[in-house]
Amino acid sequence: MRAARAALATAALALLAVAGCSPQSEDRPHVVVTTNILGDVTRNVLGDEADVTVLMKPNADPHSFGVSARRAAEIENADLVVFNGLGLEENVLRHVEAAREAGVVTLGVGEKVDPIDYTSDASEGQPDPHFWTDPDRMGTAVDLLAESVVKNVDGIDGSQVRQNARAYRKDVAGLSSWMEGKFGRIPSERKRLVTNHHVFGYLAQRFGFTVVGAVIPSGTTLASPSAADLDSLATAVEKAGVSAIFADSSQPDRLAQVLKKESDVDVDVVPLFSESLTGRGGGAPTYLQMMRANTRALTDGLTG
Repeated sequence: MRAARAALATAALALLAVAGCSPQSEDRPHVVVTTNILGDVTRNVLGDEADVTVLMKPNADPHSFGVSARRAAEIENADLVVFNGLGLEENVLRHVEAAREAGVVTLGVGEKVDPIDYTSDASEGQPDPHFWTDPDRMGTAVDLLAESVVKNVDGIDGSQVRQNARAYRKDVAGLSSWMEGKFGRIPSERKRLVTNHHVFGYLAQRFGFTVVGAVIPSGTTLASPSAADLDSLATAVEKAGVSAIFADSSQPDRLAQVLKKESDVDVDVVPLFSESLTGRGGGAPTYLQMMRANTRALTDGLTG
């Protein structure tokens, strides 16, 4: 595999030299992951079996973050590239596609975990990339990742990777059961969600929520709502009687605050860690911690 990409590797190493950074050790497998959520999962599955580079920094927006020339070179010289796909990493997917065309093995996780489509607003009919809000689908992703690594990455201990995956999948399954118990405390008539943009479709499907609407009526944070959009959503919020609006912690909640002001009901604006992990001490440094924090925030916001 590496021999077939010798010319590409040479060019990538040259770019790394220009950027003033040392390349990855040639005797260690190297896996590149686009998002920090999948990066955390990948590190749990691989353990010490490979070097893992995560492109997306903590608290970044997956829809808008980009990569430097050095990082682009790492993508093209990786043994495996793991990405979310389904349009999530809008400024990075072209680099992933270029690496695939050059012969790099890539794993688009989203398309392999039974994705659903958006059902309303500007993104209706398009695939929803936010599968990680359903821990059961993330469990499937763990298995897919482990098998892709064992099949495609030379120099790793496949039995150790599978053992790591089994242990982490057990943790994810435990998370799913815990979330179900917590959400079971919310009366069915209050399981209604208004979010900053459409991000919790999978969670809603898995745990029986109804998505009333989103402040940004799209699956991407790069879209903008019109005055008519806000007026329509304010009417829906009043009719549904929701008690909270949930906004991504990595995004300004100005629009959610405007909606709160425009509606005639008393609602709280509650921050969630919906699309990015945080740094240490930020409240959501791992996938498991992020999901637990969001579950508590959702439960408290809808029962308070």
